[in-house]
Amino acid sequence: MVGGSNEPVRARRAAGPNIPPGPRRSPEEPLTPSARPRARSSRASAPPRPPRPFVAHHLAPPHEILSEAESGKVLQEVATPVERLPKILVSDPGLQTDPKYTALKESGERLVGRLVRIRRPSATAGESIAYRVIVLPGREE
Repeated sequence: MVGGSNEPVRARRAAGPNIPPGPRRSPEEPLTPSARPRARSSRASAPPRPPRPFVAHHLAPPHEILSEAESGKVLQEVATPVERLPKILVSDPGLQTDPKYTALKESGERLVGRLVRIRRPSATAGESIAYRVIVLPGREE
């Protein structure tokens, strides 16, 4: 054969290389370090903090959740179906600017599908009004 044969080399490799372990590793020791118990943090013994109260940012425009009657009037004025309006997530922090939001949420009333009126200051119109529909996360269609 021209160039020789690779068969004897393959046969030697099948048995595995005969390389001794490195200076810091013996065959008995694993490569990963063993799990050591962690020191307990001071947080575990401290009582949990109460949640911080919501404070609206001065740049966040006020949001207002509309009643069913108001929603019907708005949809007639805008002359568009609910599906065509922009969406807002039920977890959006802007909704917390409306005191009705917390009352409705605590009472267990359904918020999904309700309309929200957002009033923003405008240099040309004085006040800009936008309407959005409350949706669940993952259901923005």
